[in-house]
Amino acid sequence: MKQYLDLMRHIRDSGVRKEDRTGTGTLSIFGYQMRFDLREGFPLVTTKKVHLKSIIHELLWFIQGDTNIRYLAKNGVNIWNDWPFQSWLRETGQDEKYPMYTPQWREQMKLFVERVIADDKFAKEYGELGPVYGHQWRNFEGVDQLAQIVEDIKTNPDSRRLIVSAWNPKDIPVMAKSGLPPCHTLFQFYVTEGRLSCQLYQRSADVLLGVPFNIASYALLTLMIAQVSGLQPGEFVHTFGDAHLYSNHMEQVEEQLSREPRPLPVISINPTVTDLFSFQYDDFELKDYDPYPPISAPVAV
Repeated sequence: MKQYLDLMRHIRDSGVRKEDRTGTGTLSIFGYQMRFDLREGFPLVTTKKVHLKSIIHELLWFIQGDTNIRYLAKNGVNIWNDWPFQSWLRETGQDEKYPMYTPQWREQMKLFVERVIADDKFAKEYGELGPVYGHQWRNFEGVDQLAQIVEDIKTNPDSRRLIVSAWNPKDIPVMAKSGLPPCHTLFQFYVTEGRLSCQLYQRSADVLLGVPFNIASYALLTLMIAQVSGLQPGEFVHTFGDAHLYSNHMEQVEEQLSREPRPLPVISINPTVTDLFSFQYDDFELKDYDPYPPISAPVAV
């Protein structure tokens, strides 16, 4: 995963200071690309432990078209909790009572998530993120983009229109209510010599926290779609708009840059699954993953 550390180092050394929506401040660059040959191993960052369980469950959640955090919460995946929780605090006038990331804030979030799991009505009202990724992938103005892309890859692999978009201008104001319009906005597939490659365009990228998840998620999606389409894996190409390091992450950045990457793991996928929408969590097994310890850092909400 030298490519990832090179990106982080480039932003640290050449990035410009910019303000941002969260008020945290960043070092930022515009326009960058990484390439990963999926035949060389599964591109899961090794210079810190990355929680693959969360990545798999989130991807299955996207693929099913789900937009409520309840499925994730039930499976112990907490990566989307901050936005609906903070939205709930604002709507109920509690945001000043519970300043972000204080012990009291964390305790209230725990109670919020427990209520989302247990209370149907509460989950529908406050666990819903709006028409975010899963909705756009499966129902973009009535079009099931994922089902269509698999069909097109099988029947017209030379097409230059193998594209899925999460960026729906009509829905951006609604998605903004949850706090996060799509960061990974569009991806395109490419078939050559029996191999499937994928290129992601990501408009905004939190390089320390978000990008390791994004790399692994889209690499895994590529492997899944290759399998159900009867193809071998090719490359995952990751293209960025605004790639940034938050100003309160710089200590963690230095810690990660001090670590030497280890060999990539391998991910095994149940070969009997031939339908993209039939994958379950137990269909995936990660092998030979030997990461450094995790590095924690606050999420900018």
